[in-house]
Amino acid sequence: MSRGQRSVARLAAVQALYQMEVSGAGVEAVIREFSDHRFDRSPEGDGEGAPLAAADEAFFADLVRGVVDHQREIDAAVVGKLAANWRLERLDATVRAILRAGVFELAHRSDVPTEVAIDEYVELTKSFFDGPEGGFVNGALDAVARDVRG
Repeated sequence: MSRGQRSVARLAAVQALYQMEVSGAGVEAVIREFSDHRFDRSPEGDGEGAPLAAADEAFFADLVRGVVDHQREIDAAVVGKLAANWRLERLDATVRAILRAGVFELAHRSDVPTEVAIDEYVELTKSFFDGPEGGFVNGALDAVARDVRG
């Protein structure tokens, strides 16, 4: 799969994790929804709004399932990098989803270079936010990468 298809998969994973958090939907239901309705399978799309471009769907599913399977460990890694007296719940839900996906990838996907993973999630953050969130995500993921990758 191309790097572009993995970038789309990361964006979809962040959207799926966000959707699961705000709606309470289960992991398999959300993965199936994205597979059936969100990923572009035809040149015209699926007729239900703007579908995502071609994605590495196996990578997407691995990210979403991996975050769910390892969420306690991932959240502990993130909390360890927050300023004193900050709780994970104080972060924007989108930032939480970005950090969770990024930490999972750093901790459990050794096939992805550290710099690529961090850059991808920083760019994703910038697509959602104009403010300091990109720098925050960069710093948090860089600190986690030092812990999990040495």
